[in-house]
Parts: sequence; structure tokens; C-alpha cells
Amino acid sequence: MNLAHLLRRAGRAAPDRPAVAVGVETRLAYRGLARRTATLAGRIRTRFGLAHGDRIAFAMRNGPAYVELMFAAWHAGLTAVPMNAKLHPREFEFILGDAGVRVVFVTPDLAESIVSVALPGVAIVDVTSAEYESLAQGDAVDVGEVSPDDVAWLFYTSGTTGRPKGAMLTHRNLMAATLAYFSDVDAIAPDDCVLHAAPMSHGSGMYILPHVAAMAQQVIPASGGFDPPEMFDLMRVHRGITCFAAPTMVKRLVEHPSATGADVRGLKTIVYGGGPMYVADSLKALDVLGPRLVQIYGQGESPMTITALSRSRHTDRTHPRYVERLASVGLPFTNVEVRVADAGDRTLPAGETGEILVRGDTVMRGYWQNPEATAMALRGGWLHTGDMGAFDEDGFLTLKDRSKDMIISGGSNIYPREVEEVLLRHAAVAEVSVVGAPHADWGEEVVAFVVAREGTSVTHEDLDRLCLEHIARFKRPKRYRFVEALPKNNYGKVLKTALRERLAGEG
Repeated sequence: MNLAHLLRRAGRAAPDRPAVAVGVETRLAYRGLARRTATLAGRIRTRFGLAHGDRIAFAMRNGPAYVELMFAAWHAGLTAVPMNAKLHPREFEFILGDAGVRVVFVTPDLAESIVSVALPGVAIVDVTSAEYESLAQGDAVDVGEVSPDDVAWLFYTSGTTGRPKGAMLTHRNLMAATLAYFSDVDAIAPDDCVLHAAPMSHGSGMYILPHVAAMAQQVIPASGGFDPPEMFDLMRVHRGITCFAAPTMVKRLVEHPSATGADVRGLKTIVYGGGPMYVADSLKALDVLGPRLVQIYGQGESPMTITALSRSRHTDRTHPRYVERLASVGLPFTNVEVRVADAGDRTLPAGETGEILVRGDTVMRGYWQNPEATAMALRGGWLHTGDMGAFDEDGFLTLKDRSKDMIISGGSNIYPREVEEVLLRHAAVAEVSVVGAPHADWGEEVVAFVVAREGTSVTHEDLDRLCLEHIARFKRPKRYRFVEALPKNNYGKVLKTALRERLAGEG
């Protein structure tokens, strides 16, 4: 089933219901959204000579065009490639080249970055331009035929080798994730809405789908992003608000001065994910916002759909293991299998830590043009998440560590090797090891241990400049430790555990 049928259905059944708003202003009802999408689908294919399965990318801040273009891509039988607006131009360049993108839709703030790196022949369209608006004028076309296993969303996730990998998320995957929302996250009434304060290129964008399926409204803050006073203002206007947020966003929201005495009756649910939230922060959020928290654990390869900790579990303070459950990431989603396994993929009993494996219709088809990585990640028919965890006797999963040493800062995934490879470009850097250190606001911050070559010197300013030339700002180290040598085992492998312990001792 083509995901575009969800919007066509809403356009027919609820044509006058508000579909997209910016702040407090409704921009499109479902009739208009469905019509624009069907027109964009046909015009994009013909204007740019696209064929079934071709890729179109989005380098865009949050806005109504995100909703239109996602469904237009699917309506036309194309593959959407949403890109994190915070990426460095060279990271955009890699994704555009790797995916073989034919057209890039941009917001004005990112146009220059894309123009500087796009390959010859790649069309670039500003979604605020007359050219874009002309694409939405004309005859509508019917929904294209697709296979359930055709790629709908090519999601680029950071790779441990320093090169991003494109997780192929199919129409089947995203439909399964949409239905999983209703079974394990929340109910959605037609008068509800989803507030996109987090990037629509990631988790918040995933929640476009269940809200269209329920014929509810998409609300984009006028600021285009996360602003606590603006969010509290919108809570006084809209009703039934759901918002996806990283734990650091929840913490900043409840600690903001405008939270004191705020009217939160318009807020129905905050779904948080992208990293576990400290128990103390969860308790404070519950005190400030009331019983409105739901936690999900997922990753780009099984988006938003591995485990969930429900609203009722967040509020069941009488349970004897309430604190332990609040520290967990909840129970497996209804439509996936989750197990914890040892290095030989043998299932471990409750209480023992191993790698988290996932199987189900939400799991990606594989990595784009990367059969080796696909075979490794999906060996034995199970997604190997690279995350370490343990089940308790009641089936609640708690994350313990990440076998790939991934750092989660502010809800964004950062892989140390990607940063290390950039730092090693400096002629004065002999060795480097990057680890995450606990941070009260961001969950973790990036720390680099650097060994300089004999007879040379390097400063943190030098390394900062290097990082800003090659990777996104949020990935660069926040601290540098210049050391004479890195701790290693007998095989010469750097002992990152020892580095983390050193940081903990400094704290």
C-alpha cells in the first residue's frame, strides 16, 4: 500500500478539517493539502524527468512544505531523502552523491550550502519561490503504484566508519510504524494535533503519518523549531497537542521560567526519545506537566519502534519497581520481537546484558548500496542494534551501554570515529580517541583525548577550526584533553572505558 493513500483518504473523508497550521494560523485543510500534493507529484515527475524510485532530497527547516513534499514523493512513486538541517555542507554533499539525488528542495537558509556542493545536473528548488508554487498548480495525478517493499524514506544515519549509511525504510516499514503508534504510544482524535518543535527530518517527521491517518492537524511553530515560551503559548490555543522531543528538550522546557504557572491543558502527550532520560528529570517533568509523558526507544533502522514506556507506566508510582521502570525504555512494541543476545547471538536470560536484537515489519530493508553493512546488521534475520541492554523479569528493557560507542548529545547521534577521523587530518595529531561524558543538560558531551606528534603542538582552537570545516557543529568536541599517550590493551586497542573513568574522576 502506498503511504500516499493515507492523505488521499483524509482529503476525501475530512476535506474541511484543518491539516497544516503555522503557529495559530491554519494554512491548509485536508482537501487543499491532498490536492496540492497530487499536483506536486505529477509536476515534479514531469518537470524533472523522474522515474519510479528516483530520489528527491529535502534540505529544509520545518515548514508546511515538508508535509506536502513527503506525500508528493510517495504519491509519485519516488523516494524521499530528508536531511538534517544542521549538517555540514560536506555531509550534505556525501548524502546527495551517495543517494544519487535528482532534485533537492531547500529553504532559503540552506540554499547556499546545497548550491556549493550539489553535483552538476541536480535541480535545486527553493520552497519559498515562485518556481515551487508553480509546481503546485495544474492537474492532479492519481496515486502511483508501489510495492510494499519499495523505499519510501532513505534515512541517513551516522556510521561507525565515519561514512553515513542510508537506511532503506519501505512503505511497509512506515505503515507498520504508523500502526505501532496507535497500539503502543497514544490514541489520536481528529481534533488533536502534532506540534513539530523537533526536526521533521527525523522523529517528529515520522509522526506526520499517524496524525494524517487520524485526520488530525500538523502544527509548525512560527519559529520553525524549539522555543519554550512559544510552545507554552501554543498550548493555550491548540488542544490535544502531541510533541516529540529529545530528553534535553523536555528538560529545557520544564526548567524554563515560562513553565511556572503555565497553562498546559492543551498539551496531551510528550513522546520523548533519542536517548534515555534521567529519572530525576522524568519526575520533575511529570510534576510540571502532569501525566503526559511517553517514552520510545528506536533507531533509524527501526524508526521509533523498538520499545515504549507508556503514560500509565510513568504515573504508576505505587508500583514497587516504579523507579527501575522509569529508568527503563519500557516494553517491546506489539508488532516487533526484541531479544538480548550474547556475542554468538544466543538469547540471554533476564538480568544479563547483551546486544539488543529486533525483528519485525518496522525493521529496514537494508542499507542503500551497502550489502556488506546490510549483511552485518541483519544477520540471522534480526537487526543488530549495536546497543547493549538487559531485560528484567517483567519484560522491561533497560539500556546499559552502546557497543558502537555512540554518543547521544541533545537527542542527536554522534559516532566517535567520525569525529576522530576529522581530528586525525591535522598534521600535529598523532592519535586521538573521542568519548562521551555525562552532561546535565545535553545527556552527553563530546570529549576528545589528543596525542600530539613529537616536536609539534596543537591547540583546541586549531582543532575546532578543523571540525567546523568538515562536520556539523553539534558533533565537534566540547572539551579537549591533551595527553602523552592513550591507554591501550595488549592488542593495541584504545581503552575508552579507561578514558571515561578518567573523566569521571575529574568530575
